[in-house]
Amino acid sequence: MCSEAAAAAAAAGDIVPGRGSTTPLHFVVVPLMAQGHMIPMVDLARLLAARGVLVTFITTPVNFARIRPIADRAAASALPIRFVQLTFPVADAGLPHGCESIDLVTSTDHFLPFMNALQLLREPLSAYLRSASDDSDHWPRPSCIVSDNLHHWTADVARALDIPRIIFHGPSCFFLLCSLLIERNRAELEAAIAEAESAGGPAATTLPGLPQPPIRISKHQVINARRSSPGWSKILDTIREAEDAADGVLVNSFAELEPCYLERFREEIKKPVWAIGPLSLYKEESEAKAARGRVSSMDNTVLFRWLDAQEAGSVVFVSFGSIARNTAGQVMELGHGLEASGRPFVWAVKEVAEARRREEEAAAPAAMLEEWLSELEKRVEGRGVVIRGWAPQALILGHAATGMFLTHCGWNSVLESVAAGVVMATWPHFADQFLNERFVVDVMGIGAAVGIDEPTIVVGVVADQHGTSSSAAEEEAAAKVRREDVERVVEELMRGGGGGGREEEAEQRRQRARDLAEKATRAMDEAQAGSSCHALNDAIHFVSNWAGKKHIRGPTIFDTWQADEDAKELATIA
Repeated sequence: MCSEAAAAAAAAGDIVPGRGSTTPLHFVVVPLMAQGHMIPMVDLARLLAARGVLVTFITTPVNFARIRPIADRAAASALPIRFVQLTFPVADAGLPHGCESIDLVTSTDHFLPFMNALQLLREPLSAYLRSASDDSDHWPRPSCIVSDNLHHWTADVARALDIPRIIFHGPSCFFLLCSLLIERNRAELEAAIAEAESAGGPAATTLPGLPQPPIRISKHQVINARRSSPGWSKILDTIREAEDAADGVLVNSFAELEPCYLERFREEIKKPVWAIGPLSLYKEESEAKAARGRVSSMDNTVLFRWLDAQEAGSVVFVSFGSIARNTAGQVMELGHGLEASGRPFVWAVKEVAEARRREEEAAAPAAMLEEWLSELEKRVEGRGVVIRGWAPQALILGHAATGMFLTHCGWNSVLESVAAGVVMATWPHFADQFLNERFVVDVMGIGAAVGIDEPTIVVGVVADQHGTSSSAAEEEAAAKVRREDVERVVEELMRGGGGGGREEEAEQRRQRARDLAEKATRAMDEAQAGSSCHALNDAIHFVSNWAGKKHIRGPTIFDTWQADEDAKELATIA
């Protein structure tokens, strides 16, 4: 993969960005404190370091504890990465003790304070970078800041250092382009949706300006409730301004997956965009990959022994990421659907473990759900595996026994499934997940929708939507996705049930998924001139060339980069 090929090229004397100069490049990587954002940026840091770039990875104590196994392996392999723990002042922001990651937020009232608190890291980071220049390890001053796009305040730090700021976008170019078009055409879209509603139709319309196929979007995707809040509106505008001022964009995707959307997004923002994924394909041992994000909540030896005993492509894997949660009733209804499907399954249920951590508030629903899961396990013994907490997702998806993935459509999960060649049942909850569903089902053609139309946000207590405890029967009755929906989508993807050519359609989905997996592997393969490896090299070259152009801002830098790209393309054609 990229890292191994880069090292081999260096050993052979080839030019590798970041290597061979008297003053190596030094990237400061600032991820958002959220598992879905942290994991790919850890992978990015290791890929950069494997190319000889010095990497300072900024984190906080709670988040560092989660990635400690990765940090230890990086140190053991002599990768030039230093993990710096900054104090996140949760008390100053009115947040609970230890609330240093979005998945640890226990109330919807805390999301905005958490986002506002991110800028409190500006001074600690600036102070660290000033003091680090005097350290005895002789690391050079930073060459570049790579930050999550939500860390808008890093623009000030980069400006003070007179270095480029490259933002890392977690979602796909498809989502980013759709978001731009929704913002640009908001008035027209709102009018179209209002007209559709008045005519008695669904509150949806087609998003203009996209390559084929047509993409339908719903009312909640156009009318952003957060925009009605002055606090949210202010921070979203600040993020957008800092994003517009960024010098380049890194995206966890690959060119072959979304070529039209990548090119259109690049044209729209008029600056370099580098698709450098799937970052989950960073080559490492199974033990290390199992610990991506957190340590597994189950003995992996037992889990993979069970998977090894299953037929190829027979297992349904169910996981909803680190933030998306379901009510107790929805969890139980999902379990009934998996049971009724008759298929072997692995199901990661984090709600029980989270409720245990908050015993006083969630004791009743936690006990009810635990009792119900124990009874389910008895009924499906030998056929179903329930993991109470974190699962080694990338490894499960990559196992030959896994045949489909029931997912919340977070982009990391989608991309890991694509990289493994596994079809998806889509169950979006919020944010980019609904557009990701459209990309999976309508654009890639490797998934089927469970049937959720409206966003769902469940925080803290695993009870009903109002946070109150109720009986198991009442909980199940309130579920949005019925057991029949789960059974239907499993059958549709695994066997193509229902007749009328469904089996052939299901096999075509699986073949498309396998084809995309091959393309993903090639994209990350330096030996095959993989597009993502090439893009990462280009990004590093962009930073290394900045010194001579650092006083040129905005479009002029982009024009220079674009001219270089055009020259390369002409040389290839010639």
